[in-house]
Amino acid sequence: MPAGPSPTPLRAPRQDNRRAQLLDAAAHLFSERGFHATSMRDIAKAVGMLSGSIYYHFESKEEMLLAVYEEGKRRVADAVDAAVAHGGSPWERLEAACAAHLRALIAHRDYTQAMIRTRQQEAGAYGTRIRELRQDYEMRFRRLIEDLPLPPEIDRHYLRLLLFGALNWSQVWYHSGGDSPEVVARRFVDILRRPLEV
Repeated sequence: MPAGPSPTPLRAPRQDNRRAQLLDAAAHLFSERGFHATSMRDIAKAVGMLSGSIYYHFESKEEMLLAVYEEGKRRVADAVDAAVAHGGSPWERLEAACAAHLRALIAHRDYTQAMIRTRQQEAGAYGTRIRELRQDYEMRFRRLIEDLPLPPEIDRHYLRLLLFGALNWSQVWYHSGGDSPEVVARRFVDILRRPLEV
């Protein structure tokens, strides 16, 4: 009986060893220049890659923006989740989350600044996913603020927006050598807590 055709050997996947470099470069350029002012050619040039080669890793600049957002969100969310896992009172957990959020903003500035500057419509077909990632992250703070012992007339939605605005603006006013993220978080939360706590 004649032997059948030999099976075609599976081709080993190419190693994706440039993806992290591309994401770092994209995060930096999106943070410094903005999404629209950054081209795929700029990103490729930053890592010494031919412009066409970047499309092996990402189909479009919008897909790359989503990947930057996902990575930034993961880093900040992991930090906040670890911080609040230790428990404590509702105010202590909020303070820990704020300190972790602020530390992550500083430590991963390119990614977090790109996240803060990203508008859903910039991501094109990935805009819905950007919104979902943002909502998933913000849900952590919604829960923390819902747990606070506040008077019923306090609008917790606006309290969260106020707190996020102050923390996220730290990328403008925060400088090393000043108060630590822990001290900043403690003072922010204390300013909120004293007049609001039941």
